[in-house]
Amino acid sequence: MEMLSEEKSIDLAELFKIFGDSTRVKIINVLLHKELCVNDISELINVSQSAVSHQLRILKQSKLVKYRKDGQNTYYSLADNHIEKIFMMGVEHIDEI
Repeated sequence: MEMLSEEKSIDLAELFKIFGDSTRVKIINVLLHKELCVNDISELINVSQSAVSHQLRILKQSKLVKYRKDGQNTYYSLADNHIEKIFMMGVEHIDEI
């Protein structure tokens, strides 16, 4: 078995920390289905727009979420299919417990 370098260990721990917040998990969950704006995310997960914006900032900084502008609107989506895979593997694991 190959050991992770110290840097990779830290990076991996940081990635999993992102999934340690239920609001971020809810945001990822709704973005699995389609890209959404802050207002839509806020309504779907029943969290204030400011809280959603704050969590989206963290998700963007962690490169789990990307965004695109369309006029004055900003739409968010998952950065790539790895995020969906990690999320769904977690859901499968919870379902087995």
